[in-house]
Amino acid sequence: MPPTPPATAPPPMKARLADRMRGVALDTRPLQHPVFRRLLIGQSAAYVGTMVTDVTIPVQVYGLSRSSLFVGLTGVAGLVPLVVFGLYGGAVADRFDRRTLYLASACLTWAVTLALLFQAVADVRSVPLVLGLVAVQAGAFAVSSAARGAIIPRVVPTPLVPAANTLYFTAGNIGQVVGPLIAGVLISLPNGYSWAYGADAALFSLLLCSALRLPSVKPTGEGAGATGGLRSVLDGLRFIAVAPVLWMSFAVDIAAMTLAMPTALFPQAAQTRFGGGVGLLYSAIAIGSVTAGLFSGWTGRVRRQGRALAVAVVAWATAVALAGTVHRLGAAAALLAAAGAADLVSAVYRQTILQTYAPDALRGRLQGVFTVVVAGGPRLGDLRAGAMASTTGLGLAWTGSSLLCVVVVITAALLVRPFWHYDVAAAHPPSPRP
Repeated sequence: MPPTPPATAPPPMKARLADRMRGVALDTRPLQHPVFRRLLIGQSAAYVGTMVTDVTIPVQVYGLSRSSLFVGLTGVAGLVPLVVFGLYGGAVADRFDRRTLYLASACLTWAVTLALLFQAVADVRSVPLVLGLVAVQAGAFAVSSAARGAIIPRVVPTPLVPAANTLYFTAGNIGQVVGPLIAGVLISLPNGYSWAYGADAALFSLLLCSALRLPSVKPTGEGAGATGGLRSVLDGLRFIAVAPVLWMSFAVDIAAMTLAMPTALFPQAAQTRFGGGVGLLYSAIAIGSVTAGLFSGWTGRVRRQGRALAVAVVAWATAVALAGTVHRLGAAAALLAAAGAADLVSAVYRQTILQTYAPDALRGRLQGVFTVVVAGGPRLGDLRAGAMASTTGLGLAWTGSSLLCVVVVITAALLVRPFWHYDVAAAHPPSPRP
């Protein structure tokens, strides 16, 4: 009779605790892939520099014009290029080497930053020049975002795409916290605008270095290399139209940004309700997103990603609505941080659904639509919030509209059953039209 094998000893408590933490903490496995690691390092530096410039431009425009109207025009100036080049840039990304397109658009963005630096050094003092540079930069950003989003699923395995997106969004949110702090210090220096734009140019050069070391990433599959232009853009839009999972993922984000984006109300709330603290209000959402990213290891194990996206958007809108009802700055900031945590989760699933559901031959075009929605939605939300606050008051513009978002998203998600029941492990997306 053979001897009974010894019983396997249970793992020690320390090992079990480490395993549990790996299932909760930020999943860093995509960093094992060198191409993704270089992309993330370069983009992380660029995120910080971009936020420095995003703070500096409105401050400089206001200093030159003494008009909030011109400050508002800085957002409008970039909207049309964002839409046009987001859609067309995505079509180009499905026709040519995405690495080449990413590098070219990044070089254009860097050139615009250098132009902003030179106009500050030369003390040109021209608001139209700054607005023109903002428009060019928005177009370049739209193209580079479409190309980069189409690259990520090609450089990491599909199961790690949620973790890769989480790393990207977490890095971006860190930039949203750190960048404005750096901008505040640099702008206060003599010739502060020059220092700020110079810092962005230096940080963005790290992205250029990472882009130069990318391998060739040519589109594959049916339709790859097809003729671009308007027809190519329409093919991508038709693909979305017949895919409820995709158009609902865009629809819930549009609802979240247009109905429950409170940032345009922060200056009024800080002055009339909290007696200050506008900086804390602006940073609270990003702080919550960073915190959620650090404990996001569970996101890659969720299969019902459509349902998870809807729940995250409802959580975002609910937290925003509650933040609009309190009269203590700390409570409002805590609720906005909770909203930021939900926003991080929704962003990860929205991006992951797009990247894994779409065939590679259409990823650039669909990523272009994603860029338009994600970057354009908050601009529309600011317009909605400002217009409502001026006519209906702060409470309805903040809390009332956010609660409407909750109702809209829950109703739509339950009615669009393919989205509500979407299972990433069993998904079979429709084939793209030639």
